[in-house]
Amino acid sequence: YVNAIASTDIMILLVEDDDGHAELIKDCLKESGIVNPIRRFRDGQEIIDYLFGGQEAKKELAGGYLALLDIRIPKVDGQEVLRRIKGDARLKTLPVIMLTTTDDPREVQSSYRMGCNAYLTKPVDYDSFTELIRYLGQFIRILRIAPLAE
Repeated sequence: YVNAIASTDIMILLVEDDDGHAELIKDCLKESGIVNPIRRFRDGQEIIDYLFGGQEAKKELAGGYLALLDIRIPKVDGQEVLRRIKGDARLKTLPVIMLTTTDDPREVQSSYRMGCNAYLTKPVDYDSFTELIRYLGQFIRILRIAPLAE
């Protein structure tokens, strides 16, 4: 039996190439009461290098994590990042929420098949987008996450 990690002890891994979206997501999460550290990655290769990287990353990755993952990102797309996370024995329990503008049913189905924990489509409208992120923040505040496997 392993104790779940309280929501405030979770590091949020934000994989978002659009600077405006990234700042808006961070701001809206903070407005919804999220005090968690947020580490941003601008492309799929950055998050892969971090998750599968050297000793520093492994040391830092001892706690609880939640990934907010865009699909349409440079270098390595979000679905490949998801496939790599869920295919790794140590990382497969890391919760991944797809947060993307893509609402193609095939992308949604494919993401769930690969193990995403939730799929949220970013609204185009600013007010709807900020409202979605505030709801996401409320969800994160009550979330309990298991630490990564040793």
